[in-house]
Amino acid sequence: MANLEVLISRNRIAQRVAELGAEITHDYAGQSVLLVGVLKGAAVFLCDLARTIDLDVRMDFIGVSSYGKASTSSGEVQLTKDLSEPLDGIHVILVEDILDTGVTLNFLKQLLMARKPASLKLAALLEKPARRKVDVQAEYIGFTIPDEFVVGYGLDYGERYRNLPDVCVVRE
Repeated sequence: MANLEVLISRNRIAQRVAELGAEITHDYAGQSVLLVGVLKGAAVFLCDLARTIDLDVRMDFIGVSSYGKASTSSGEVQLTKDLSEPLDGIHVILVEDILDTGVTLNFLKQLLMARKPASLKLAALLEKPARRKVDVQAEYIGFTIPDEFVVGYGLDYGERYRNLPDVCVVRE
């Protein structure tokens, strides 16, 4: 088992997620939004975020893979699960656990924009600018973190640790 060190506590996460929900509620006042979660990592964040948004919110999920069981991205993104409904004319917020290289979010942004949503914004719980390879910006960012491998709150290492309530750095 890896040695884990808490980077962001569950209390800080809950507070920041509530602030992001209030921003989204303000930005989309009186409108409906569709939260599209990137499986599997964003599921925890998406569910918590949805409960803090005081609007008509719908949810859907999209699956991609660029890591497999490794701790670094292969750089190649594959669609593993598509959305269940069309996006034409809908306000969409793409919800991701972490924005690091930008490769996955750039791929998804292009894919979803081709489906003609009314708007498309990005929300990421974590941002790791030191690893950015593609210039992708998220409108809603939870935390900016250093270039460390993190798990917990949906993020995994070989499908483990997603259930941890805090975001932790993996120390080998």
